[in-house]
Amino acid sequence: MKLSELLTDVEYELLQGDTDTQIDAIEYDSRKVKENSLFVCMSGFASDGHGYITRAHDLGAIAVIVEKDLNGCHEALEKKALEDGFGDTYVPYTMTVIKVADSRKALAQISAAWFGYPAKKLVMIGLTGTKGKTTTTHMIKSILEAAGHKVGMIGTMGSMIGEMKIPTKNTTPESYELHSLFRKMVDQGCKYCVMEVSSQAFKLNRTYGITFDYGGFLNISPDHIGPGEHESFEEYFEYKQMIFDQSKTAVINIDDEHGAALAAKGVSSERLLTVSTRKEASLYCDRLEDIWEPDLLGSRMHVKGLMEDAFVIPMPGRFNAENALIAALICKSCNVSNIYIEKGLRATTVKGRTQVVREASHIATFIIDYAHNALSMESLLSMLKGYKPEKLICLFGGGGNKPKQRRYDMGAAAGKYADLTILTEDNPRYEEIENINNDIIVGLDAYNGKYEIILDRKEAIEHLIDTAKPGYIVALIGKGHETYQDVKGVKTYFCEEEIIREYVNNKS
Repeated sequence: MKLSELLTDVEYELLQGDTDTQIDAIEYDSRKVKENSLFVCMSGFASDGHGYITRAHDLGAIAVIVEKDLNGCHEALEKKALEDGFGDTYVPYTMTVIKVADSRKALAQISAAWFGYPAKKLVMIGLTGTKGKTTTTHMIKSILEAAGHKVGMIGTMGSMIGEMKIPTKNTTPESYELHSLFRKMVDQGCKYCVMEVSSQAFKLNRTYGITFDYGGFLNISPDHIGPGEHESFEEYFEYKQMIFDQSKTAVINIDDEHGAALAAKGVSSERLLTVSTRKEASLYCDRLEDIWEPDLLGSRMHVKGLMEDAFVIPMPGRFNAENALIAALICKSCNVSNIYIEKGLRATTVKGRTQVVREASHIATFIIDYAHNALSMESLLSMLKGYKPEKLICLFGGGGNKPKQRRYDMGAAAGKYADLTILTEDNPRYEEIENINNDIIVGLDAYNGKYEIILDRKEAIEHLIDTAKPGYIVALIGKGHETYQDVKGVKTYFCEEEIIREYVNNKS
């Protein structure tokens, strides 16, 4: 494809060369550059692509996109340019040089053109929120598939095209990878794409230029604030709101106070839909009933508004009802009938998100959940306590090289709600497990929480299988969908679901 065709939507300045240049590949990682590549220089947290133009040239790049003058970016390049009598923006090779205001935005626009604008051929559904994105995308995918549609999904657990899994690095991949995935979805016959959109994706313009048919706002709470993420909660919230700038229809959970504020004045009413489990909305829950059966821990949600029906959600908690309302309303807006919404919600399973391990249901209710901070842990345990189990037991550890306050607060949440806590390991990294657990104990002691210490997590899980009884709820917290333990820089395979299944089968 000619460079000029890739630049159709990009505002740029031609500094050197010719836009009739034929491009055979697009790369933003200089290590992957090959002959006749377009190399896009992006400024990152750890490195600056402008410093790798020489490497890209040597590997075969024929054109380069820059967003800054090269003065000071690459000492050898600057020296060569000055020796040859050229200015700061000159690249001393036979390369076409394009200057743009923002390389990340340019990459997004160029990638869309490179893959033939595949997002325009899909019904695009984007979801943002501090928690619940993964669960809600799975719910939507399950409903649409129940209605007979082929669906692409992108998120924390990777990407899926129908049943085909594709590993991805970030919750929302870089724009080039995104459009590559959209292209695959279109080619595989998908009609819908449902994706998690992180605040980082907005900050780094990964979704720039994409129009979502439906943009869902789930909730927001303080998280992802610190070096390499967001400077403040205000900045975090600002980027979350950007989904509405790119959406035809906004679907907002007004149970969240910030969502309610956005619905009241942040989004025009003609493109706004709302959900609530507490008050009237476009779709709202009139009654929520807990369901606890041997292999099901969830709720029955009676809804009113744009539809009137009752749906079973195989996941516990009001927050999952909020997720289900978002999923149901978006799918209803896509003309999916109630029967498929009910079927899809009931069939939804999300690995590591309040996941009931059915193989152990004759022993007790074992839950695997990814909760790994105090907010999500308190939300989970308070919700499980509401089912009034004979005994609520939680097993968890703290991640290594994390703030001590995080551990204190997690310990406090366990002490407040659990009848017994088993302290164990969870990615201790380069810290000693005993030191991590001592920090957690400070929080436990604040609520006189009863606890035991079993450092080996596998041994701790097997101990709980041996000692748990019907009427108990056992929450294995922190690992969720992860399948490894990170100790001293070495990751070893570790899957809680498999450990339970294998141990239960051997006991039978």
